[in-house]
Amino acid sequence: MRKSLIITCARAVIGLQVIALAPAKLAFAGDQLTITAFGGAVQTSQRKAFFEPFSKATGIKIIEDEYNGEVAKIRAMVETKTVSWDVVDTAAGGGFMQMCADGIIEKIDWNKLGLDRAKFLANDKLDCGVPTIAAATIIAYDKDKLPNSPKTIADLFDVQKFPGKRGLIKDPWGNLEWALIADGVAVKDVYKVLGTPEGVDRAFRKLDAIKKDVVWWTAGAQPPQLLADGQVVMTAAYNGRIYDAVKNSGKHFEIMWDAALLAWNAWVIPKGGPRRDDAYKFIAFAASPQAQANQTRYIPYAPGNTDAMALVDPAILPNLPTAPEHMGNAILTDPTFWAEKGAELRPRFTAWLAK
Repeated sequence: MRKSLIITCARAVIGLQVIALAPAKLAFAGDQLTITAFGGAVQTSQRKAFFEPFSKATGIKIIEDEYNGEVAKIRAMVETKTVSWDVVDTAAGGGFMQMCADGIIEKIDWNKLGLDRAKFLANDKLDCGVPTIAAATIIAYDKDKLPNSPKTIADLFDVQKFPGKRGLIKDPWGNLEWALIADGVAVKDVYKVLGTPEGVDRAFRKLDAIKKDVVWWTAGAQPPQLLADGQVVMTAAYNGRIYDAVKNSGKHFEIMWDAALLAWNAWVIPKGGPRRDDAYKFIAFAASPQAQANQTRYIPYAPGNTDAMALVDPAILPNLPTAPEHMGNAILTDPTFWAEKGAELRPRFTAWLAK
């Protein structure tokens, strides 16, 4: 992972987006694209770095929509031939691989994009998507309310040392990985262990220890609010949301980076959309090194295009989840594992919650 982020030749390709998009300035005033993403701080950063500059360069109006990553919505549009979302921001761990396998998102023609697939994160998994960012799910806390700060993921599970509620995403993704690491499994062995029935049992037993102390959340805006309201002493959260709460809302939140869950998002095109050519133009623009470097000015997520790293402001680099100081015990989450095992683990998780 670290080696993939050592960039040596980014500046040679900075101008490609302008060249590639020059003909698009002939777009008719009525042309528009509907782009759907996850809302909040990340969509604000996309608006500033991608949507507004793209519209200015091409004359194509961007209509924004928001969702929580529900694959069912995309599937329903495709199956009923009523696709109204032209480009969608998807989480690699949240159904991206399955949508690709099921044929409900387009296969990406990298030649048509004019981009080098090898320059992108997780480039072996990009048949149907183009990476936008690498984000981290981390543990956050309010340092004014919790001066005895947590240091490792084991502290999340230590209700004696850190009494009180803790927030977790209402999904087995991430929670099972954290449970195993807190129980002594090495990061490099997490998916090997979780791929066995014994490993799954072990993870759920560890979660049992804090189940009654968990506040479950489903949307990225909730963890900062849970902290601000004092409903939890610590919470799983997206690193960009916590950064935004500190920078723009004056919160005294702190991030604990141990066992950070690194995952990437990707732009996808729902199958059968009516504006595929313009969707490609947008993705080519938003996936270019300069545009992705610009996004880091608004939110501290690592660019999906590794050539962008050389263009990032040095003052911003330490806030990115892929900064070397954050990578020592990070977990590179495996979307292939979740594509294969999610249908088995999610019903078990739901049943476990109901007990």
